[in-house]
Amino acid sequence: MERAVFDRMAELDQDHWWFLARRRILKQLIERVVKPPKKARILEVGCGTGHNLAMLKEFGRLDASELDRCARAVANKRLPRRVKQAKLPDLSMFERNGYDLIALLDVLEHVPDDLGSLRAIHRRLKPGGALLLTVPANPWMWSAHDAAHHHFRRYTKNQLKELFLRSGLEVQLLSYFNTLLYPLIAAARIAGKIIRKESADDKLPDASVNAALNSIFGIEAWLIGRLPMPFGVSLVAVVRRPA
Repeated sequence: MERAVFDRMAELDQDHWWFLARRRILKQLIERVVKPPKKARILEVGCGTGHNLAMLKEFGRLDASELDRCARAVANKRLPRRVKQAKLPDLSMFERNGYDLIALLDVLEHVPDDLGSLRAIHRRLKPGGALLLTVPANPWMWSAHDAAHHHFRRYTKNQLKELFLRSGLEVQLLSYFNTLLYPLIAAARIAGKIIRKESADDKLPDASVNAALNSIFGIEAWLIGRLPMPFGVSLVAVVRRPA
């Protein structure tokens, strides 16, 4: 990502509606779908500035990695153990067959070798262990936001299914999310293409708008995995290494 993106992330990740609602959704999925054992061993790969670390620590002993030096310095303040430097698909600094849960949250789209990265994660999971993954969906939605965040791609559902199959991971859950706000965000992306917008859309909105978006997006914590989500801005998956 661009340096300015990480700086904004560190400033906004405790207040911006997207970060707040997304953490609630991910926490619900860990509780309802992943169901890790008590004192689980957990790894977050590509933790950025560490905005998910406190939530993930609630489920067990947490390790983390981050490639960017400045983001890693911020994350180190949020995790008692040192956040390691890792560049996917190289996870050699982490134990094989060692983790009950690995989180890869809006990271895979940044990596040239996505298949090799999933295979490396497969080798770090315990048999039966779970990968919790999120990625941006819908290649047609590519925008200045993706360029500023240094994405290589946005995914279709079928593309993810094929990657999981080729990496030896079994799908437990694969769903769109950020569905309720999809019409609004899709319209904004189309408008951005028409006017050739060149800046990322990650500013903190007005307090009342921020609260409303947080509430709407947060409803999906109770919907994903219970009701079909036929479209959305992103995809979320829980996949497992076969036991």
